[in-house]
Amino acid sequence: MGVDGEKVRTSGEISRSEPSPVLPTVNPTLEKAEPPKSGLHPSLYVITWITLSSSVILFNKWILDTANFHFPIVLTTWHLAFATLMTQILARTTTLLDGRKTVKMTGRVFLRAIVPIGLFFSLSLIFGNLTYLYLSVAFIQMLKATTPVAVLLATWSLGVSPPNLRTLFNVSFIVIGVVIASFGEIKFVLTGFLFQAGGIMFEAIRLVMIQRLLSSAEFKMDPLVSLYYFAPVCAVMNACASLVFEVPHLHMQDIYNVGIWTLVANAMVAFLLNVSLVFLIGKTSSLVLTLCGVLKDILLVCASVMIWGTKISPLQMFGYSIALGGLVYYKLGADKLKEYFSQGGRAWADYGARHPAARKVIIFSAILLFIFLLFGGLAPTYAPAYDPKAYLTNSRYVSSLMGDKAT
Repeated sequence: MGVDGEKVRTSGEISRSEPSPVLPTVNPTLEKAEPPKSGLHPSLYVITWITLSSSVILFNKWILDTANFHFPIVLTTWHLAFATLMTQILARTTTLLDGRKTVKMTGRVFLRAIVPIGLFFSLSLIFGNLTYLYLSVAFIQMLKATTPVAVLLATWSLGVSPPNLRTLFNVSFIVIGVVIASFGEIKFVLTGFLFQAGGIMFEAIRLVMIQRLLSSAEFKMDPLVSLYYFAPVCAVMNACASLVFEVPHLHMQDIYNVGIWTLVANAMVAFLLNVSLVFLIGKTSSLVLTLCGVLKDILLVCASVMIWGTKISPLQMFGYSIALGGLVYYKLGADKLKEYFSQGGRAWADYGARHPAARKVIIFSAILLFIFLLFGGLAPTYAPAYDPKAYLTNSRYVSSLMGDKAT
């Protein structure tokens, strides 16, 4: 027994000395140093994405409306053909599209997932561009705020997730805000409204189909890889539609009026938007992405006012503010908002303790800006036209003088 016990103790000692990696003496996080990160600040990616995203929308509106190139399907086809060419070049010359190597794409998956999703993608692009012929950029952005609502309804309709009354209540503020903004729209065109509603509906179905058909890990794609697969399919579909509806009425003079290099620049900006989105997603959080989208929409509304002189009523701005607030609440949730507000309050208090004078200036400036926007919104949007000739003609005194002269 003593010998056996000694053997047990000896084997126990040996077993305790073997697994040395279980208790490492060096912190593995310090052993594996991370590679040096890019020196570019995340704000640069945010600014780039907002600039390119806004530029694409304003550029499309200018070409289709201001430049009188009334061929939205042809323009969309050109964008997709250009994106197909560029993704093929990048796949062969850079590492930006190496993510496609992890996607298990087969002929069956291509026909059952890529093609039907590409069909709804094409429809959403066509209807979205048709809207520019009828509505202002400002009103289009207000209507686009309902996209999360459409996605939610499509998710329930296609059985991807069960209906939830609490979620429906959360998104109801977006709907209420957009309805108010629509009533306040000065130049409401039903045709454009229906086109935009159709584009939102098709986009919602596309997103839900991606969630249902390509949700597994082997089909995860970043925006650029997604464009690599979907652009050729959508280009062919849009080309077929354009051959039927627009190409018979298109002349080379229409292209020359816009400018070939203008169209090339337009397609390049649209493609660079997808490239910038890849970097933006990898460098920012969900909060930043949500706020970036809201800021971009506000800037586009302001740009529409400055470039095309779009008139926005106070009722419209009130409704849009409700919709944007509901959008942020729906995407982030109450708990996240409380956390961010708490962090922001502590940071603001700390800033006030370190820079009290600057804090007072900011508060005073914010109050002045609020008063200016309040009274500016309540004021008439334009002064009534003044015609001196009509005034003189309608004046009794002048009429009497003219009558005396006649006699």
